[in-house]
Amino acid sequence: MAEEEFTDINGNSISLDCQTHSAFCREFTITSPKLSLRKVMVYTCFIWLFAYAVFFFTENTTVLSSAIILTLAGMMIHIHFVKVDHETLLIIGSLGVQLSSSYASGRESTIFIEMSKLKDIVINEAVYMHSIIYYLCILIKDPADPETVSSVVPLFQSSKPRLNCLVQVYRSCQEILAQSR
Repeated sequence: MAEEEFTDINGNSISLDCQTHSAFCREFTITSPKLSLRKVMVYTCFIWLFAYAVFFFTENTTVLSSAIILTLAGMMIHIHFVKVDHETLLIIGSLGVQLSSSYASGRESTIFIEMSKLKDIVINEAVYMHSIIYYLCILIKDPADPETVSSVVPLFQSSKPRLNCLVQVYRSCQEILAQSR
């Protein structure tokens, strides 16, 4: 499949890249827009101008030093822990599901869920702020009772795609799950 353009719940543009490796293996990658240099510069200038105004009236140099250090530390924390560049869902019918998140700093986090633990993949709904949003999630079997669900693992938490994107991923996942059962 090819790469398609969608929007997230905030109306920002995201892209979905679907790759079919085999009949039992598909990979879905949702890519968010890159970090806006303009936005970073505006926030930085605002904070530093405010710090300079405080310095102007108090003549305390620690205000300027603190503003610079806090701004740089805040940007590094945001890039390393918050800003996700892309999220990937790799589903292999006989093996399991791998969830990966790549951050703007280059850091990656990966989770693997064995097929024997997976009960189903569903689209769920939730109340978010003042609206209803949809999200794709994996239902994990309870080890004691395989008919019940012990936990829910939400997918694409950072990119938050809209329903039309989720339906496309859901249908492909259900095809693979139906073949593997």
